[in-house]
Amino acid sequence: MTDLTAQISNFSQTLELCSKEILVQLAQQSSWDSRYRTIMLLGKKLPNLNQEMKSDSALVQGCESNVWLHFQWHNNHLQLAASSDAKIVKGLIAIVLAAYNNKTREEILSFDIEGYFQQLQLSKNLSPSRTNGLFSIVKTIQAAAR
Repeated sequence: MTDLTAQISNFSQTLELCSKEILVQLAQQSSWDSRYRTIMLLGKKLPNLNQEMKSDSALVQGCESNVWLHFQWHNNHLQLAASSDAKIVKGLIAIVLAAYNNKTREEILSFDIEGYFQQLQLSKNLSPSRTNGLFSIVKTIQAAAR
């Protein structure tokens, strides 16, 4: 197992986020400001990427902030490792990883990501550039699943 493979696997296995739990957490927030804070706190739950993983080749195109994304298949499940240099984007990455990490191709491609984002009220509260960046991450993951 290469060092990068081991790092992705370790990141993926230590990530303890679930899309249903995130829906519940954010639904409990009464204002966008409190949701925003909760999203940033979700980003703090992401394991750190080491400097070697923050390479230009891992940058997701279409994001305003730097977003590094690594993935690999293990036992027919997609393992993901990602981070950003922006706190809110790191939280948004946590939301996306909760939906897709350690899922099969079928689970990834059938997951209603737009409905998930609507339930989280992201589309109506994020700037167009943040929304575009968020979907760039999603498209990269979905492309890996195809």
